[in-house]
Amino acid sequence: MPHLRVFIALLALSTTSSAFAKNSQQCGDEGVWLQILGSGGPEIDDGRGSASYLIWVDDHARLLVDPGPGTALRFDESGADIADLDAIVFTQLTVDHAGDIAALVRGSVDGARDRPLPVFGPDGNDVYPGMRVFLERQIGPTGAYPDLASYLTFRTGSYKISATNVPAAGSRRWARFGTENVRLAAIPVHHGNVPTIAWRATMGDVSVTFAGDFNNDGNPMGVFAKGTDALIVSHGIDEASRGELREQFALPSQIGRIAADADVRMLILGHRMSRTRGVETQTEATIRTSYAGTLMFANEMDCWGL
Repeated sequence: MPHLRVFIALLALSTTSSAFAKNSQQCGDEGVWLQILGSGGPEIDDGRGSASYLIWVDDHARLLVDPGPGTALRFDESGADIADLDAIVFTQLTVDHAGDIAALVRGSVDGARDRPLPVFGPDGNDVYPGMRVFLERQIGPTGAYPDLASYLTFRTGSYKISATNVPAAGSRRWARFGTENVRLAAIPVHHGNVPTIAWRATMGDVSVTFAGDFNNDGNPMGVFAKGTDALIVSHGIDEASRGELREQFALPSQIGRIAADADVRMLILGHRMSRTRGVETQTEATIRTSYAGTLMFANEMDCWGL
């Protein structure tokens, strides 16, 4: 019996510790860390979640970028707490970049968040809705999940989601949000007919630029990402790609030149597609003709200190 009581006590302690262990299991507990929640694209045969990223500051998850399919699971596995987030940002509002937002909201119902949650994403065009309309269609009173509508009206007794449209056309830099933990800036980038923006997050003297999906028309990234500690770019096509894909993604040779011109400390290739997996050696060789800094190919749950 004494052994049984000890076992039960240890089991209870283990269960309690797991229930309240809301900090990073992979990243360090001090400084700024970048974690890959999803390293793939829209494909469902690669064992990867869609491209999604998390910024940790002193062991608290402060910024979530692109909650695509798989993000809710990886967010839980990371040990992050939605109560800690200063903001969620979207580079675009296609399913592979935004598909898990409703799941994250539903998963936070029993959480401890007691302050508004700012959400930022591109404004729309004649095909795609802007951030505010997108959220209304997802969790508004007449949306797909009306049981979550109270999160847009502050009637939950918990927190309200505050959605902001960020310009996705033109060339002006947007920089209208900041907290003591993170400051945000954004610029429009070209990705076919999809309204798309790139984000730069600054945490103290550290910055991370999320270029996302873009084809570098107008070469906006060289200036926007200048001197950033980490530049994350979607590796959507290989160097031989032509046609419509070139309207959507930058070639490896372009990515290398961008990273070199911007003098970035670390280049991370995310959003890895079936057409770009298996050719990493060729991709690296192409990038290395211009860029000599740290180059990483993103994988699920990777975490790097910055």
